[in-house]
Amino acid sequence: MAIQSKKESIILFLGDVFFLYFSLFMMLYLSYLRLPEMFLLIDHVSAFSIIIALWILVFFIAGLYEKHTVIFKDKLPNIILNAQLINTSLAVLFFYLIPYFGITPKTNLFIYLIISFSLMLAWRIYGYPKLGKGKKENAIIIGQGDELKELLEEVNNNNVYSLYFVSYIDLDKTSIEQFEDKINQYIKLNKISTVVVDLDNEKVRPITPTLSKLIYSNVVIIPKQKVYEDVFGRVPLPLLSDSWFIQNISLSPKPAFDFFKRLMDIAISIFLGIFTLIISPIIIFLIKIGSPGPSIIVQERVGQDNKIIKLSKFRTMDRDTSGNRLKEDSDNKVTKIGKFLRKSRLDEFPQIWNVLKGDLSLIGPRPEFPSLVDVYNKEISYYNVRHLVKPGLAGWAQIYHDNHPHHGTDINETGVKLSYDLYYIKNRSIMLELQIALRTIKTLVSRTGV
Repeated sequence: MAIQSKKESIILFLGDVFFLYFSLFMMLYLSYLRLPEMFLLIDHVSAFSIIIALWILVFFIAGLYEKHTVIFKDKLPNIILNAQLINTSLAVLFFYLIPYFGITPKTNLFIYLIISFSLMLAWRIYGYPKLGKGKKENAIIIGQGDELKELLEEVNNNNVYSLYFVSYIDLDKTSIEQFEDKINQYIKLNKISTVVVDLDNEKVRPITPTLSKLIYSNVVIIPKQKVYEDVFGRVPLPLLSDSWFIQNISLSPKPAFDFFKRLMDIAISIFLGIFTLIISPIIIFLIKIGSPGPSIIVQERVGQDNKIIKLSKFRTMDRDTSGNRLKEDSDNKVTKIGKFLRKSRLDEFPQIWNVLKGDLSLIGPRPEFPSLVDVYNKEISYYNVRHLVKPGLAGWAQIYHDNHPHHGTDINETGVKLSYDLYYIKNRSIMLELQIALRTIKTLVSRTGV
């Protein structure tokens, strides 16, 4: 049982399709102030079906079918608005530049855009939550630490989840003798159907006989790590143990995945490499007139299996001091052109050749400086696990981790970043690669990247 199953994503998708077509019907009704005739309806449905398919793709890129998006209702209007602005541009280009699919009058298109945006917003904020209301299963969470309360608050405060934690049992405050009475009492009084528990916790081992008896009462036992990963899209570092890595991290060959990944790396890097060759002279010229020094710098990073790889990038600071990242250099400022290159990610485009060579992949954990890796290996448990796979230009952490450490050492934020990298390593698949790629494209187009 997943905390947010594919069923919820399918419901959201079907709801979106329904309201996009219903908006079309409403547009025709308002335009002609009567029920649309069949031939008129068929003409518009045939034309709009193509654009609706494109719109659904935009929604997917915008993350409207991900738990990270549907969790936070306050972000939905802005996300939907941005998606619809892109959709508007696509619709205008489609209907105005391809006469065969033209609609008459043209104002119908703009009426449709207004109606569809309004209905989509209402469906996402009010319709979907009410559709799932009352279907939550009562659950209880067992464990200790900040992750316990963090998970409880996140799940209970969002309608997207199928669980509701009626309470929790803190193992720091509950003895073995008290546990059996307490868990049985909770189950009887609250009709508990699911128990979320930290199975790797040493304090759980003495109570496993009690937990095993719950199975005969049709109570589902779910590892807390699994629920945490489903909710936050990252692994809970404080809850990890050697046994977790034995069970979840596998480097056994995945022929289909490995072939697809390398094929995409080669195909896309060739395309982007040609683009890089075209724009490089312009970028080099702008860097040169902005500040003295080399336009392209070479940095050493730690790659797969802890091998040192050399990456090229356009210089974005006054001086190249990338050899030592243990200290911040307050006198070394980002140049004006450097700010643009970083914002647009153009500074990393020379690394396309590293992808073609095989040192990097398009998708994977970002490679770190050797000096910083030495520090993080000592300070952060399991940090070296991220070097079991090939590093990448873009990654899961780059999408969802907001506070990337750029200069000097940052143990706390690097630990959070590692939690996202481990999630990627555990769950890497063709679908996850596509999801990261699409979200990265969205970031580049909107120029919100850092």
